[in-house]
Amino acid sequence: MKTIIRFTTTLAASAILFSPPVVRSAEQQWWQFRGPEGNGHSASSGLPLKWDGKNVVWKTEIHDRGWSSPVVWGDQIWLTTATTKGDKLFALCVDRNSGKIVHDLHLFDVESPMVITLDNTYATPTPVIEEGRAYVHYGTYGTACLDTEKGKVLWSRRDLNCDHEAGAGPASSPTLVGDHLVVHVDGRDFQYIIALDKATGRNAWKTLRSAGFDENNVPVNERKAYNMPTLIPRGEAQQLISVGAKALYSYDPKNGAELWKVSHRGWSIFPRPVFGHGLVYATIDRDKPELWAIRPDGMGDVSETHVVWKKTRRMPDRASPMLVGELLFVMDRNGYLTCLEAKSGAEVWQHRLEEKFSAAPICANDRIYFFSEEGICTVVKPARAFETLATNPIGEGEQLMASPAVHDKAFYIRTARHLYRIE
Repeated sequence: MKTIIRFTTTLAASAILFSPPVVRSAEQQWWQFRGPEGNGHSASSGLPLKWDGKNVVWKTEIHDRGWSSPVVWGDQIWLTTATTKGDKLFALCVDRNSGKIVHDLHLFDVESPMVITLDNTYATPTPVIEEGRAYVHYGTYGTACLDTEKGKVLWSRRDLNCDHEAGAGPASSPTLVGDHLVVHVDGRDFQYIIALDKATGRNAWKTLRSAGFDENNVPVNERKAYNMPTLIPRGEAQQLISVGAKALYSYDPKNGAELWKVSHRGWSIFPRPVFGHGLVYATIDRDKPELWAIRPDGMGDVSETHVVWKKTRRMPDRASPMLVGELLFVMDRNGYLTCLEAKSGAEVWQHRLEEKFSAAPICANDRIYFFSEEGICTVVKPARAFETLATNPIGEGEQLMASPAVHDKAFYIRTARHLYRIE
């Protein structure tokens, strides 16, 4: 049974009320994970097809370790990083034109961070940014709103706590929906989605997951997830698609009310869903990933009525899907790229690339860019026959796990040690 908690109390911490002037359109900025619409599409027509060292405008060393993707607003790029042990958490602002670090903010100290796997970091959640404000999130370890000009903390929270599990760590990224910063808190112990007033950091609404973990005796390690909210239409209104352990949910973004859900068997889910053709395309498990196409127009439990199709063979466990026209492109970590008919789920083709893939792809100018963990970008034609357009190295020996960002004619690509501007 769903539980909604609304808050009217104030925080003891200092808060600054602010209504930022809209100077630039969010439609033109790479302000969140996977860009303006959260689906990896860019309107840029000037991104390079092929590149070498001459295309690197600048290359900036990023200290410590993090897999958060860069976000861009105007002339600023923001990303997070953390010490390997996770005891110090930072936010960095890089000048988009020069590559120089403008702000290097030590935001949080963590007394006893849990040990995590080498595949993850303590700075994996991607920030969100808007005119004058950046919002950074480190899972259970802290959340903060920053003044992008002065590099000052406007508000912070250290109480959105959950047990990420030893060896796992934080990964869920927030997003902005109207006046709210919305984030998933899906740990072994607590599971909910929460909206914070973006001006003050106060809780606006909080909705507990209704999957029935205790009633169904779900093991605690199968209660966690690493997804992020996705805003899609619902008739004339909107809804938040939210993938948690054991269920995919739809919530009313105004008050957090659960609208519908589809039960599934999965947990620890990474890929962000995409929407098109009246369907939500979502990965529903990590160990044995499946891709489900779901009609998002239901009410209540629609598990038996609204799943249109399922695919189970070599579906994406890390990289988010890419929808281009009538075709859906999905990449599993082992390099199997599959093209599907978006409406029916029928397989059009499958091709194996040589590398491993975690980063989400980018589509621009009738090309799809796939970025491998080995630091190689393969450019593919979004068509009914597999066609490689180019293969580009990004940096020798550079591990790449973060999804790149786009602004105008440039890629902003984060590797284990550097941030690159390539155009």
